[in-house]
Amino acid sequence: GMLEKIRLCLTEKLLPHLEDRRKYHQEFASSTSFHGVHNIVQTRSKTRKVLWLLVVTGCLTIVIWQICSRFMYYFSWPTTSTVAVQYVENVKFPAVTFCNLNRFQAHAVSNLKIIFLIWNIVSGAQQKTDVEEKYSQELNDFLLGNQNFSIKEFTRKNGFYLNSSTLLECDFFGKPCNPQDFEHVFTEYGNCFTFNHNDISARRVSLSGRGLHLLFDVQQEQFTDEPALGYTDAGITFVIHSPKEHPRFDGLGLLTPVGMHAQVAIRQLKSIIQEYPWGECNPDIKLQYHKTYSTNGCLQECKARYIQDRCGCLPFILPGNGTECDLLKFYNCVYPAVYDIEIKGLCTVGTHNSTCPVPCEETDYPTTVTYSSFGGEKVIKYFSENLKKSEEYIRKNLVRIDIKYHDLSYKITQQQKALTISELIADVGGQLGLFCGASMITIIELLEYIFTNFCWMCIFLLLKAPEMPQWNNPSQNQPTHKDKKMGIQEC
Repeated sequence: GMLEKIRLCLTEKLLPHLEDRRKYHQEFASSTSFHGVHNIVQTRSKTRKVLWLLVVTGCLTIVIWQICSRFMYYFSWPTTSTVAVQYVENVKFPAVTFCNLNRFQAHAVSNLKIIFLIWNIVSGAQQKTDVEEKYSQELNDFLLGNQNFSIKEFTRKNGFYLNSSTLLECDFFGKPCNPQDFEHVFTEYGNCFTFNHNDISARRVSLSGRGLHLLFDVQQEQFTDEPALGYTDAGITFVIHSPKEHPRFDGLGLLTPVGMHAQVAIRQLKSIIQEYPWGECNPDIKLQYHKTYSTNGCLQECKARYIQDRCGCLPFILPGNGTECDLLKFYNCVYPAVYDIEIKGLCTVGTHNSTCPVPCEETDYPTTVTYSSFGGEKVIKYFSENLKKSEEYIRKNLVRIDIKYHDLSYKITQQQKALTISELIADVGGQLGLFCGASMITIIELLEYIFTNFCWMCIFLLLKAPEMPQWNNPSQNQPTHKDKKMGIQEC
């Protein structure tokens, strides 16, 4: 009885008669805003019907082809790059980290070769196989006999230092500066010192051609490197970087040899990269020990995590708060771990899927460096008298560096989406309007028409479906299991 009531309701209320359905189709074809359809239905000429059918079909085919091509282009994640130059009244000065190519004081080192080998192990600057092949026995003997030796404290006390004897002149935009304006930092060159660290004083320049002026005394007699290990240069190396980033040398620092005057003209370049899949950056990555994300900072933290998990300690040149590694752990565990990280690519850089993708925003400082000999005869005599040093000493130890902006502007290189969602919708709408005269209202009309016919089809299938078997209500004429059993017993 319930099924009959449902069928009656579907037949009388929800499923129109055949004539009403035909009338609905006729009205839709005559009134729809989809151009050309009403010409197919209303015209009486068969020739015109065929022509309009071909026109509508051809336009619909072109629209589908164009829309598919636009979606394929959008999902290829295309990008464009724009370059803009912004001129400003003043611009922030970057951070500059200076290091002496002569890293250790000669008088404090009894075995200079061993100290350099240890520092190379700590900084990971030398290949593991080179150390093992040439100096493994000598190094092992030193490590076993000096287990309490701290290369960190030794470098801090006996490495390059910055005071009035090594920094002879310091001037920033007409104002004097002193060694207290520099922040100590460990790099692969040992003790280094950063000017404008963390942008604490927010130093700015408002005139191109003026900036940071420095005069160093490298004191070759006190600081020396080991020629047998390939350290043969004398002078100052420096790197220009963002104040919020840790200095990165990796052999890419600028070099100024002794007896030379370096004129460094810098520009500020800001790069904005789109996030994946348009670009390669990942805005969700946050660093634990750096306020601003950078590829180098991420790489350092990745190495620190891997080494701490493997060795149970943390090298002092890497960011973190773990227990500091001693020399034996440096040699037996940390050094092989750093070698494995580089060889096996455990900390990858660059793409979105890598451990450390490129930052979404980055500030670089492209430089142009020109050199000239430091001073003429009068200048050499002037410094010789003031410093009470020989003229030969002045030529072999003094380094002058001037760092300034080329002009008061910065260049922005921005990666942009070549096709946004709104532009994609506009393209699709334009194709529909051009070839079919369709709009969003037309799409809603078609969806309503399709949905109505779909409902009618479902109702039709339900009415034509066979009756459901009544498993729970056995027929009165069919004997039950109990009746069968009784009949068998009677028999």
